[in-house]
Amino acid sequence: MSKAPRKGRGATIDPANRFHEQLSVPVDDGWYREAPNKVVTSLSVDNSRSIINYNKSPDVPFDRSINPYRGCEHGCIYCYARPTHAYLDLSPGLDFESKLFVKPKAADQLYQALSKPGYRAAPLALGANTDAYQPVERQQKITRQILKVLHKLKHPVVIVTKSSLVERDIDILSEMAADGLAQVAMSITTLNAGIARHMEPRAATPNKRLETMGKLTDAGIPTHLMIAPLVPMLTDNELELIMQRSRDMGASSCSYVLLRLPLEVDELFLDWLVTYYPDRAERIMNRIRDCHQGENYRSEFGERQTGSGIFADLIGRRFTLAQKKLGYRAPKPLRCDLFCPPGQMDLF
Repeated sequence: MSKAPRKGRGATIDPANRFHEQLSVPVDDGWYREAPNKVVTSLSVDNSRSIINYNKSPDVPFDRSINPYRGCEHGCIYCYARPTHAYLDLSPGLDFESKLFVKPKAADQLYQALSKPGYRAAPLALGANTDAYQPVERQQKITRQILKVLHKLKHPVVIVTKSSLVERDIDILSEMAADGLAQVAMSITTLNAGIARHMEPRAATPNKRLETMGKLTDAGIPTHLMIAPLVPMLTDNELELIMQRSRDMGASSCSYVLLRLPLEVDELFLDWLVTYYPDRAERIMNRIRDCHQGENYRSEFGERQTGSGIFADLIGRRFTLAQKKLGYRAPKPLRCDLFCPPGQMDLF
């Protein structure tokens, strides 16, 4: 049974952990009462012993990343990181956006990792899984501590965010960018404030993200537009407008990702869709299946980001044409030759 939407939250349901042997489902027998409308955010400490995550995916332009937080209060219903909360014995639904884990030792762990004799510098993605500038960062300041380490050691970094809080760290990022060490990728999914309010309830508004792009550009920080995700029959009609508005604000490169629905995200998105857009739900899902060979999602490398088929190819052609027309170019590679590894006996 679908629960009523919670104020300020993206997920409309809290699906059970897929690793549990026994599952429970709420049933309205006349005695059922809705849970309180407000869901409070809680913080716990993540005691992971390592901080850098490595990957070999051919679909992403980096092989290492750092996520200062597990879970994300932005509450984006489409977030492909939601299923990771199952590894914490929690639900990828409301738990993912309200039961957060912070890594207070992240900066120290990063310094130690970069101190290892065999380490070789390469662009490090900050916030690739969950947003490094989500609301709790205002108090925790873990991301800023990480940037200070990267700045000190002249290590290249790419930030992926949909938060205007990144403006706080322009002082550090502008100095790094002057040396070719920093780039910010701003994620914009829609310019429709109503859709954004339902789809990514605690992220910065679309207009605020555009303003942030302008401020980053004015500070000399290369800004990349990420249209991620593009939702067929809901936001795909905005593709060219998003690219135009972002270019006007200084974005110099761009990319897009078609909606992905891995594991529990499939169920979460479908329930959200029926809740907020019941008149379009079937049409949207049919078009999504058209892009994934008749399935809600296919995870093969090379296709999972952009899909396949006539409709997916049409989006790709539209993107390429707009990219050329607006003068977007490939992002300039970040420098790795300036990296200054700390001495083994240095103290942080």
